[in-house]
Amino acid sequence: MYSRYRRRLLHPSACYIDPDEEYIMMNKRRGLALIFNQENFDKELNLTTRNGSTADRENLEKRFEQLEFEVRTYNDKKREEVLRVITEASNANHSDADCFICVFLSHGENELVYAQDDAIEIQHMTSLFRGDKCQSLVGKPKIFILQASRGKVEDDPVTPIETVDSDLDNELVADAGVVHTLPAGADFIMCYSVAEGFYSFMETVNGSWFVQDLCELLRCYGSTLEFTKLLTLINRKVSQRSVMNNRNLWAIGKKQVPCFASMLTKKLYFRPKGGE
Repeated sequence: MYSRYRRRLLHPSACYIDPDEEYIMMNKRRGLALIFNQENFDKELNLTTRNGSTADRENLEKRFEQLEFEVRTYNDKKREEVLRVITEASNANHSDADCFICVFLSHGENELVYAQDDAIEIQHMTSLFRGDKCQSLVGKPKIFILQASRGKVEDDPVTPIETVDSDLDNELVADAGVVHTLPAGADFIMCYSVAEGFYSFMETVNGSWFVQDLCELLRCYGSTLEFTKLLTLINRKVSQRSVMNNRNLWAIGKKQVPCFASMLTKKLYFRPKGGE
């Protein structure tokens, strides 16, 4: 029974979907990239200053400009100001743009990120770009990049054991487990610096691990590699890092792995415009 079910999943009788179909990236503009850099916070929030966030912001500005985005940066904005900017962007006309990017550099927890004075629900921000709210981005990629902790747990190092398991039942369980909870609407991709519940590491001079490696791989492969493949490389690169020096000895050796949740429906490339 399981064997027949698996064959039916892998070899449907009528399959008309092109696995190589790509998003159209030949519009007049690449699109808008918003960067919210939250480095300082109101005292009432009891949040530490995010030393190193300026390096992240500058690195991202450079990379997105190289990919031909219109970059707009906002530093230490209050919740009301952040939501005003995002709402204006969702109401703008993106008809001549390929896609949209929103980056948030801040403290966070679970599905929240912090503006200067208060928290913002991530889903509230993404909901403004759903197809029923932002029609000019229907069918176009909407990319959210979130450099923020999602909890206080610091990941531990483990040693991999290479095994080969050919059991069909185990394969079926693995297939069934690839399910992500996302904001409603197609063509979103959520790029998190760390898995839910875990702490995201940052260096005071060079910036966060995630943004450092994201920008380095965008520099190397941003215009040639499919975006979800690039994100997988980022997962690998960040996961190879370890805390080397820290005033807290218990933090030495701790690890981090980013994650992404995709509702993209096609392959996504940022090839140079005019060079397709």
